Amino acid sequence: MAAFRCRQVGAVLTFAEEVKKAMLMLAENQHTLFLGQSVFWDGAQIYKSLELVSEDKRMEMPVVEDFQLGYCIGLSLIGYIPICIYPRLDFMMLCMNQLVNHLDRLEEMSDFKPKVIVRTTVGATKPLNAGPQHTGNYTAQIRGMLRNVVVQELTRPQDVLPCYTSALHRSGSTLIVENPC
Repeated sequence: MAAFRCRQVGAVLTFAEEVKKAMLMLAENQHTLFLGQSVFWDGAQIYKSLELVSEDKRMEMPVVEDFQLGYCIGLSLIGYIPICIYPRLDFMMLCMNQLVNHLDRLEEMSDFKPKVIVRTTVGATKPLNAGPQHTGNYTAQIRGMLRNVVVQELTRPQDVLPCYTSALHRSGSTLIVENPC
């Protein structure tokens, strides 16, 4: 996709290169696992961003978005740091129950403070428009629904690694929306 090929002037890596670097940084933590669609098997652009991540840290999930985030919340409660990956923000909308009512509110209802890094992308519209069910950006609306999950939208390559590093080191959960160019 063209959105992943944008190049900044100077020594800054492309957005896609910065994402690969960030995924490798996350993978170096012994507690991280990468779960989602196109995580173990190729099928979406997001797969290429994980090529430096060992296959034993990746788990392909069925296309059941609500279950996927629920599973990741459970993993976080036993000490893992799941990187819950949805290839498109449009399809992540199917997990809003888990995101809003569970991941975001669990620490208000219990002694648990889940730590999940949710990763998704906004599809490109140029040079080829991926269509209305692949290019929606609902970041502001989701941010308005969440009280405890930090929501970050990435648009510049130089912000990618610091954002994922911050997500790894913060005590709670983070939703990161990659929206290059």
